[in-house]
Amino acid sequence: MASLFSAQLYPGRALGFLVLGASLHDILTRLKAEPQRFPKLDLVYSPTDPVKEPVIVTLPANGVRLRFDGPEQRLRLVEVIDFTKNHITFKDQSTDRDLVKPPADPSAHPHSGEPASEPTFKHIYQRFLGPTYDGEYIPGSDGQGIYMLSYPGVAFTFPLAQSAYSPDKDVVTLLSSSTQVATSMAVFSGDSWAQSRETLWTEVLPSIKSFAPLAKGKDVCPDEISLVKIHGGGKLQLFKKWTSNSTWISLGDTTPQELVAELGPPDAIYRKNDQRMYIHKIRTASNSRTRPDSDGLRRQGDLTDTDHSSANTMSEDSNDDEAIEEEFAGNVSGECFYNYFYLGFDVLVSTPTTPSQPPPSQDKTGLPEKNIKSESPDRMVATKLILHANVPGSYPFNRHRRCRWEIAYLDQTSPETPINTETPFADISNHLRQEWQSIYSSEDEALQKQRGMVLNRGWGDSPGSSCELLGGWEDSGDSTHAGVGARRADGSEDSTTTLYGFPGLVFEVLKNGYVSNLTVF
Repeated sequence: MASLFSAQLYPGRALGFLVLGASLHDILTRLKAEPQRFPKLDLVYSPTDPVKEPVIVTLPANGVRLRFDGPEQRLRLVEVIDFTKNHITFKDQSTDRDLVKPPADPSAHPHSGEPASEPTFKHIYQRFLGPTYDGEYIPGSDGQGIYMLSYPGVAFTFPLAQSAYSPDKDVVTLLSSSTQVATSMAVFSGDSWAQSRETLWTEVLPSIKSFAPLAKGKDVCPDEISLVKIHGGGKLQLFKKWTSNSTWISLGDTTPQELVAELGPPDAIYRKNDQRMYIHKIRTASNSRTRPDSDGLRRQGDLTDTDHSSANTMSEDSNDDEAIEEEFAGNVSGECFYNYFYLGFDVLVSTPTTPSQPPPSQDKTGLPEKNIKSESPDRMVATKLILHANVPGSYPFNRHRRCRWEIAYLDQTSPETPINTETPFADISNHLRQEWQSIYSSEDEALQKQRGMVLNRGWGDSPGSSCELLGGWEDSGDSTHAGVGARRADGSEDSTTTLYGFPGLVFEVLKNGYVSNLTVF
């Protein structure tokens, strides 16, 4: 049996460590770290629209339900739906008040319906929080309704028959009966539940770093990255959450020291020499009667190097089998991935490679200039950035926090609606084809280079090294639903995705049409 969940109520901000504005990744990581306290987690999301519809996490053993918005995956609402499975307190100056008096024996929870198991209106209104304004009555379809007793940042739900309600009666008259007990409690951001309901999913929440109890703790919260703008040509602008500050990463130029100075040390460093795409590089070089297209070689390598555990890079000068074999002779260059799980992305650090070409419509105004640095071929720089969308239902779900991105150079083709993390890939592809159509000699060439490659992340010796192909370029077609319906080892999730490449970009697309991660090179 789970230990009783005890938490202090902070109206408008938090219930214990469940702070409004915290990310889904952070909350799930914390809950999973305490399996004895939180033995069961139920995750509910929309399979067809997981990045726009809310994500719900229910803790049945603790009587708590958490609601996150889809686009940002931030905690918007904390609900207590069973008061017998938790102990809620409120501290007023130096006095701690119990919402419900816990049983003397913590292992003997009272049954629902017992007098002390649920908070009464009288206790809430007189002792726990004090008086408040009249609430809101919401009628039901069966003659029963609910009365919302609302305080700033917290509200309680009371069942009330429609026949017993009258707008002329005040809240005390309506709910003063000793049998009136609350059935649920909600913690939200706002002055009242009636006002906050309209902006619950879109309101800009205050920084979790400004939450005093959290700030006093030992854990230091680093600055979050709220948005990554992709400008093309290896230029990325990273905006920091809750500030007006931003920083730039120039692929092929930004050093590991600069990464650490701007983003802090990585959560982990991963080194791996993955040779499973060797056959595709050999095929390209062997079948080419002339010098192979360097962009084509890089694209095929980058197309599969979409996981933080794959540290293989492609040489732009490889023009025959010998050059390819030399490249795979061994990973002695020290290249590695900087894993920023908390920020939602990974950075490949390797010897310099030329960034992808800038988009035809790029306006260089405001873009950073190339720094004058050592041109030593052995120096290490950032050469790729892998942005993770943390889509519920995807194979790598909750490995990284959700990182939102926007393709800034497509603003001209889509001035009203930004092309970003929430855009279906079919729309992204249409805009990118329009942007890059001038670099292809024909429509057939464009379609040839934009074909999908199916992979299965569920095959392999570990979740971090699973990158297996299902068929080749010719078998995939253009549909994001191509490929075998492979599932994870436990049979719970589909682990098949499709990779699509454009100059400087590789999209890993789920079967529902949304992007699971984006590699920028």
